[in-house]
Parts: sequence; structure tokens; C-alpha cells
Amino acid sequence: MMKWAVLLCAVLALSECNIRIPLIKGKSAREALEEKGLWEQYRKQYPYDPMAKFSQSFAVGYESMTNDADLSYYGVISIGTPPQSFLVIFDTGSSNLWIPSVYCSSTACNNHHRFNPSQSSTFQSTNQPLSIQYGTGSMTGFLGYDTVSVGGIQVPHQIFGLSQTEAPFMAHMKADGILGLAYPRLAASNAQPVFDNMVQQGLVQDYFSVYLSSNSQTGSEVIFGSYNPNHYTGSLVWIPLSAETYWQITMDSVTINGQVVACNGGCQAIVDTGTSLIVGPNSDIANLNSWVGATTNNGDAVVNCNNIASMPVVSFNINGHSFTLPASAYTSQSYYYGCRTGFGNGGSSLWILGDVFIRQYYTVFNRANNSVGLAKAV
Repeated sequence: MMKWAVLLCAVLALSECNIRIPLIKGKSAREALEEKGLWEQYRKQYPYDPMAKFSQSFAVGYESMTNDADLSYYGVISIGTPPQSFLVIFDTGSSNLWIPSVYCSSTACNNHHRFNPSQSSTFQSTNQPLSIQYGTGSMTGFLGYDTVSVGGIQVPHQIFGLSQTEAPFMAHMKADGILGLAYPRLAASNAQPVFDNMVQQGLVQDYFSVYLSSNSQTGSEVIFGSYNPNHYTGSLVWIPLSAETYWQITMDSVTINGQVVACNGGCQAIVDTGTSLIVGPNSDIANLNSWVGATTNNGDAVVNCNNIASMPVVSFNINGHSFTLPASAYTSQSYYYGCRTGFGNGGSSLWILGDVFIRQYYTVFNRANNSVGLAKAV
């Protein structure tokens, strides 16, 4: 039945076709480690560097990623003939697809689904190595080609990475791998991203949308070639990109009660589904956390859970529009460690508007006119 749906989609006008990928909101690595009493040990052993994957030093066989312990959204894709299924993070902050392979003996790979090339009649290997650097540790492997299925759409001869070693931290992440959705120029080894192949083959229009549910484990989704008005209220506000590498935009300021508390005079921000927090320069984040009443404890900006109802609204001002986050949106509560804000240090001048922001604002990533569309999520 799915095959006929894909065939019909190919002959109809593109405007009528979209590929919907349900996302699961699962347990994050932090939550899994907290439950086992291992979080403090791991956070010291594998310090989080949210800016690691935004390095400009891209070269053949190299792509920088990071070990984000709070990522919790992932969807299912399949690779090979017959198909082998994997859970992946749909990451707008990178451009490559990679998954674990049977050639990997790391503990992290043993805890995940592993691709077996010998069981796929359409797999083609290459001699190209791939190294993905994490905040600490790395994934190493090689590149290959095979048919990748996303939401029932088959993308033949898609290049992807197969891991041979993975950092120990990955053992605690639910997702098997990453599917990058940034621009092709960021792809390691000039590998054509999955979305670009889908567009070039006429399977979808050249934009996609992301909805991240706040509380429910279900309901989140990525839609290729369309967007869902049922998930937002009002009109989409279109913001032009300031760079066509990541989904990068210019932010005017961050304010509380009309007072500029960060990004004074403007700054650059990347809209990234593959980062859980809102990340910014250390001094700006320190000031922002101070304004909302947070204190730093072991790297977290901690707040009194009883104070959340009275904490201020934070406004992210972009392209003349104000995108507000109430305290309920920028704080989270852990059974083990209390409440903390979703504002994290980046150690760079760049800001990252991660899942804390995207949960509040339905986001359309438009390659047709190089812009991002934002509307209040519902």
C-alpha cells in the first residue's frame, strides 16, 4: 500500500505530497543516568560542549558532533534491502546520516541497532573513512551507499556513515544515530544529505517542518514537503537566514520586561533540533540566568521549583518580532535533581535556539527561499 502511495505522490503535483515522520519523546541520556545514580560521574567524565558541532573546520571525513545528554526526540528510518530499522535524531545542526554497524564492538554499539551490510542486496561500500568528534570521545567508521527509507519514501544510493567505534557516553542515548538536515556544504566528505536527495528526485518540495510536543511522549513530528497548521496558532513569521550553512538567523536582543539582558546590539543564532537547550555566550547566559533567579550548581542553572510561577517571561526578539518564553517553557524538573533552566553556556558568540525554543515555536525550515518560519506551537 505504501508503494502505491509513493507512486501516486510522484505523479501528483508536489504541493499535494508530504512525508510525515512521527517523533518519539523518550527518556534522555541524563534521565537514564540519573535513575542509575551515574549522572554526576558521567558529566565530569564527558563534559558537554554544545558548540563542538558548530566548528568551521570541516574537512573530508570529519564532522563534529556533541554528546547532548538532554536530547529526547527521535524517529524511525530504515536502511537497506530488505530494510533494517534505526532510531535517529533529526538534526538541523548537521548534514550527515550515520548509524552503528555490526563492525562496531563498542559498548555503545552493543546497546543499539546495528546495520549489517551483508544482509542488504543494495549496499555499496567505499574506501572513505569517517570520524565524528564528540565533546569527549568520538565515533569512527566508514562511508557506504544504500537505499534509505524515510516515512515510506525510498531514497536510493544514499551515502551514510557506518560506525566502527563509538564513545562510551553514547551507550546511554536512546537514538541509534543522526540524520542531518543542515545545508550540503557542511556535509563530511561532500556526502549528499538525505533531504537534498529527496528534493532532487522530486519526492518532496524543498522545505520541512518540525513540531516538538512539550509533555506527551507522542505527537511530535517532522514533515518533509509540508507543514501542519493544526500544530500552531496565528501566522508563520518568516525570518531570512543570515548564512546558508546551518539554519542561522540574526537575533536582535533578549529582553525581560523590556530590559535587554543578553544579545545586546544583535547576535547570530542557529535554530537547531539537535541541541536540547538554548545556548549562548557565557556572560550573556550568566546574566540571563541571574535575571530569572537561577544559581549555578555543578554546571546547572538551578531554580526553586516553587518559584516557577512567579519567574519572568523571556523575550527573544528576532527580525522585529518578539518570541516569548514563559518560565514553564524554559525550566525543567528532575525527580532526582530538582528544577533548572534551559539556558546553557556555549563559550562562543553564537547562540543556539534548541528544543527549549522549538517546543514553543513550530518551525518551518525553508530551503526554497532560505528562511525559517516560526509560529506559536499548540
